Formats: sequence, C-alpha cells, structure tokens
Amino acid sequence: MERRRRDYYMERPVLNQEQLEELGHLGSVPRTYRWRSWLQCSRARVRTLLIQHLPVLAWLPRYPVRDWLLGDLLSGLSVAIMQLPQGLAYALLAGLPPVFGLYSSVYPVFVYFLFGTSRHISVGTFAVMSVMVGSVTESLAPDEAFLQASNTTDIRVQLASTLSVLVGLFQVGLGLVRFGFVVTYLSEPLVRGYTTAAAVHVFVSQLKYVFGLHLSSHSGPLSLIYTVLEVCRKLPESTVGTMVTAAVAGAVLVAVKLLNDKLQRRLPLPLPGELITLIGATGISYSLDLKHRFRVDIVGNIPAGLVPPVAPSPERFTELMGNAFTIAVVGFAIAISLGKIFALRHGYRVDSNQELVALGLSNLIGGLFQCFPVSCSMSRSLVQESAGSHTQVAGAISAFFILIIILKLGGLFRELPKAVLAATIIVNLKGMLMQFTDICSLWKANRVDLLIWLVTFVATILLNLDLGLAVAVVFSLLLVVIRTQLPHYSILGQVPDTDIYRDVAEYSEAREVPGVKIFRSSATMYFANAELYSDTLKQRCGVDVDHLISQKKKLLKKQELKLKRLQKEKQLQKQVAFSKDTSVSVSVNTSLRDVDINNVEGAKAKESTGDDELEGTVASDQEDAEAPVMATLNALGLPQPDFHSLILDMSALSFVDTVCLKKLKNIFHDFREIEVEVYMAACHSPVITQLEAGHFFDASITKQHLFASVHDAVIFALQSSRASSINPVSHLQMATDPCRPWKRRNPISDRALLLGVLHMLDALLVHIESHLQRLATQHQIKGTPTQSG
Repeated sequence: MERRRRDYYMERPVLNQEQLEELGHLGSVPRTYRWRSWLQCSRARVRTLLIQHLPVLAWLPRYPVRDWLLGDLLSGLSVAIMQLPQGLAYALLAGLPPVFGLYSSVYPVFVYFLFGTSRHISVGTFAVMSVMVGSVTESLAPDEAFLQASNTTDIRVQLASTLSVLVGLFQVGLGLVRFGFVVTYLSEPLVRGYTTAAAVHVFVSQLKYVFGLHLSSHSGPLSLIYTVLEVCRKLPESTVGTMVTAAVAGAVLVAVKLLNDKLQRRLPLPLPGELITLIGATGISYSLDLKHRFRVDIVGNIPAGLVPPVAPSPERFTELMGNAFTIAVVGFAIAISLGKIFALRHGYRVDSNQELVALGLSNLIGGLFQCFPVSCSMSRSLVQESAGSHTQVAGAISAFFILIIILKLGGLFRELPKAVLAATIIVNLKGMLMQFTDICSLWKANRVDLLIWLVTFVATILLNLDLGLAVAVVFSLLLVVIRTQLPHYSILGQVPDTDIYRDVAEYSEAREVPGVKIFRSSATMYFANAELYSDTLKQRCGVDVDHLISQKKKLLKKQELKLKRLQKEKQLQKQVAFSKDTSVSVSVNTSLRDVDINNVEGAKAKESTGDDELEGTVASDQEDAEAPVMATLNALGLPQPDFHSLILDMSALSFVDTVCLKKLKNIFHDFREIEVEVYMAACHSPVITQLEAGHFFDASITKQHLFASVHDAVIFALQSSRASSINPVSHLQMATDPCRPWKRRNPISDRALLLGVLHMLDALLVHIESHLQRLATQHQIKGTPTQSG
C-alpha cells in the first residue's frame, strides 16, 4: 500500500549556538558522585548489595515449585547424561586423569548456582578450555621429563588446579572493578574464528587416541603443525583395534544424533547417544578384554569418593600468569555471549560483571578441590534450554547426579576405552567445525569481519591458543583504528524543497547550494585522522588552498619589496637634488675686512628654503610608506574560489582532542586567507563543552560560527553573501587606515630632522672652504694660513 505523503511546515529564526543556548536556557548538568552512595549504610543498602552479589536470594524464595520443578528436573537429568562422558573425555583433553573431569563437573556448578545470573547456561568442562589447559600442562610437564607416569600426572594435576585458582582470581578481580566491558573487544567474528581454530586444535589432539599412537609433547608456536606431521609419520604404527573402536563409537554417535534430529518433534527428550555409547563400549571392552587382546587403551582406575581441598602452588603463579589471563578472558567471553543470547530469547537480564564474579568463584573454589578451569558448554546449554529448564536448579540437579556417580558408580567405567571418549569429543565438535561456513556468509555481508575471522583463525592455528588470541585482539583493535583513519568523506547537497542534505555522489537529486560547500566525515576527527580530514577537505572543495595561500604570500612579499625599493630610490633622488641646489655664502669677519655681507644674507635665505624642502621631503616619504598594499585575490591577479562559505557538518564528532582543535583552527585560518568564511553545524553538547575547555572559541572564532543544523548555517551563509554583495567595501580587509584622508600630516621625526641638518652643514662647510681659497688667491696674502673648518 502506498504511503500517503504528509507535509509539515515550521517557521523559526536561524539559530547559532549562542542563540540556541539562550533560547533553550542551557545550564550545567548536576554531577552525581556514585562513590557517595557506596559509603552509605542502611538496611536497604545491605539488602541490595546482598542480592546483587548473591542472586540466588532474589529468585529462589519465589521459585514456583509446581510449575518449574519438573522441567528443571528433566533438564538436569539430560545435562548430567551428557556431562558424564564429556567430563571424562575433556579431562583427557586437558592431559589429566578422567576423574578430574568429573570433579570439574560438580564443584563449579554448585558455586555458579549461587552466584550466577544466567538461567540457562550449563557451566562445566568445555572443549576449548580443556585444550587450552592441556597446552599448558603438556608444555610445563611433558611426558619425556619424567621416568614414571604417576609423577607426570601429579605435576599436571597440581598445574591445572593452580591454573584454575589463578584464573578465578583474575575473573573475580575484574568483576569487582566492573571490568566486564572487556568482552566488548572480542567481536563475534573474532570469537567464532577463535573457537573454530580451537576446535581444530581439539581434533588434532584426539588423533593419538583414535589411532592408538604415543606422540611427543609439542608446545608454543607451530605446535599444531608439528603434531600433525608426527601423526602422519607414525601412522604405520597405528593400533587396528583402537581405530575400529573409535570408528564404531563415532558411527553410533552420529546415527543417534541424526535420529534425534529426525524425531525431534515426536520425542519428549533427545536420546542420550553419549551415555548409550559409553555404557555399551564399557560392557564390550569388559567382556572382550580389549586392553589385552587388541591393545586398546582404557581409562583405568577411577577412585570413588571426593578429594580434600589442596592449596595451590604460589611459586607457579609467575609462569602461569599469561595463560591464566588468556583463559579467564576466553572463558568469560564464551559464557557471557551465550548467556546474553538466552537472556534475550527469554526476556531477562544478565549482569556481565556479576557473571565474571560467578565464573571466577567457580574456578577459584574448584581449583582448591583439584578442578581445572571451566566455562559453559554450548552443546549442553542448548540441551538444558530445549529440555525445559527455567533456572539454575537444572544445573544443580545435574551436578548432584554427577556427584552420585563419583561416590558410587565411578569404578564401573574403568574399562572404558579412551578411543570412545576421543570419538565423543570429535563428534561434539560438529557445531564448532560448522562455523567454517562463516567464510561464505561474511564474504557476502562484510569482508572486514571476514578478514578478522581469517586472521584470528590462522594466528590461533599457527601461534597456539594464547598468542593467537592476543594477535587477534590487537589486529581487531588496529583495524578499528584504521577504519576510523579512513572514513567516508562527502560533499553534501540539498534535497529539493527540504532542509535535508545528503551526499551528492549518492543522491542524484541532491544539489549543491551555489556559493556554499558543505563537508561531512562519517567518523569523528582525532589525532589519527585529523591530517587526512584537512587534506580531503581541501581536495573535495576543488581549490588548491595551500598553493593559493603560497602564491598570495609571494605576491604580497614582492609588492612590499618593490614599494620599499621605490621609496629608497625616491629618497636618494631628493637628497641628491637637495645637495646640488643648496649654496650658502658666509661672510667671515677677518682682519682683512673683505667678507661680503650680501653672501651671508643669501646663505640665510637658502637655509630657510632648505628647511622647508627637507620637511616636505620627509612628509612625502611618509606618505609613500603609507601607500595601500592590496591583499585581495582579485587585486593580486589570483583566481578566486567559486564559493564564499564553507560549512563543516560536525554531527559525527563524538569527542575532540588537542590535535583536532588545532586542525580546526588551521582550517578557519587557511580558508579565510582565500576569502572563504567557515562555519560549523550540528555539534553535540559534549563536543561543545570540550571545545570550550580547549579554548577553541576566541575573538575570531565565536559561537556565532556554530549553528544548530546544516540548514541554519546555509541560510546564514547565503544572507551574509547577499549583504556583502550590497556593501562590498565593508567586507574587504583594507591594509590602510580608513581614516587616513581626514588625518593631519604626521610631524617630522627627530632622526629625519637630524639627517637633514647634517646634510645642510656638510654643504655649508664645503662652500666656506671654497670661498676662503678664492679670497686667498684674490688678495695674495702671503704668510697667512688658510682656515678651513
């Protein structure tokens, strides 16, 4: 249906910033000091803090048992069925005995039940976290460094638990200082590329269990490549029984998953493929004695019961610091991204800072009970939500079931083949490996995000998980800086019959306002792009501003030098003429009494005439010095721009720094040099405050050059242009004093007067000397010395 056109009309005056502040009664915003509320103590304040940091007190007393308990119970049972095989498998992935995966599925889950804010994520072992832990334990405690396998296991368990404590300390500390925003620097393409690369690491790490190989431990950059090469080199040594076990287990798991997808609408709960495979493989291994007959590696002894808490090793903190921070950030990023998805879907809020605290306490307390770092699992979280979970009661129920297995049923799985656990891990990687399809979708949607995805993936594959994440974050931030350095610049034109201005290159009907250039940038101007902003502005205006200013300065300098040279030549000519015309006759009173009195009177008359001429000469020189120097482009013979006003659309400006302030001032100065007035429009209030704080406004640039909108600036520029065309003299910058024709002639300076007197005395002395010589010759006075002044 065609939308009916609706017109609106508004009549208001043109508003610059001063008028807008006066009209809107601009006032200072009262500052609020949050730290004052932190120091207040009251019952309501204590209750708020308690609920904020212990969210279970907010929802558990109001828990609707009849409506939600059944769904949470079934969901918890489903998650426990998945948690059991995944816990055993991911412990192997971390380089630890399988029972520690079960421990990591109990303690952290109970802690998150008390402190977490997400209702649907399943906290526990996760493949990405496990492979990151495994890279640390295998690099710091390789198999080749110990003679007995038990020593290696003890050291690795100690490393993993210490690492978990350190990860928890990082996460709790960041949460308490409200550093939850750090996850915003991990964009979705970065996280997906990183988890895809981590899935490849997980897949490669399980190849030794699939083929029954004993590989060397590799760590650091290119460790994945070295592992793949070693697997390829040792493939002839593979154990056939292990390969068959892994293949059969993988086929069963895939078949059950396909069946679940096909019968999703008919089945109340998905079939527990992992548990079925786990029980079946354990029974077959026990009945056929796969370990001794076919050399298939099994899990081995799983001790029943719980372990007492163990203090971490502080001496290990230094070497684990970097890996712990990386694991803390990755674990939180995965948990908060998945938690926000479920929160948005079910209409509740997740507090990122409290999530950091909850995950940190889960890892901190879990590390004391010899757990390794955990996060939330994507596959288990989806099962927990789809099975009807409403709260974290489902997570507590799943942890309770795992606790029962640890206490009573753990020993039943000692004959479980490790190849089955490896097949379980590989099949569960399907979701993360399917993220390779992001390449095609990002190629069509946003190639910059595709570049982030590819760089993250390649860096994580080649440099390992810790360095790969660091490179990905640095590259992502660098790309943001580069994108702000290269924004989209445009010249705006007016859409006909509107006050809307758009890019003339994009809108064919948009027309530039005659005599007015409107320039806009799509990003804020700061130190990294201020120079590019200025250069692009001068380029888009179609005028070589710098060359025009340079030519103007050269012509003005030439004009000034020429004027000085003419003044000098004129002064010399007058001095020569004055010295030639001056002759004075002096009557000398000597004993000979032959001095002519008439000559003395003539000299006096000449002296008075010379004084008048000297005064006229100096006055004439001052008039020449005050001759006007024409500074306009037309007077200098330079081309004048085809626009008289430049408007800078500052609507994209979010902040200003000192470089931006200086560059804006330079823009005003440069364009005024070529007789173009500059205006700014659409500045936000925080930006104006920063301009005032940076002393941007002065006598030459006032708030009258800043307008509420682009249209206001355009109207003002056009009105100013019409006013200047009616009275052009008032807008010219004259180099001479406009009151000069009505001023009296300036008095002669002392220096000029002294110079004239000296010239006169010199001529007088020459004349006296010649006169005395003539007298001596005429009277032929012998023996009388000639007196010369």
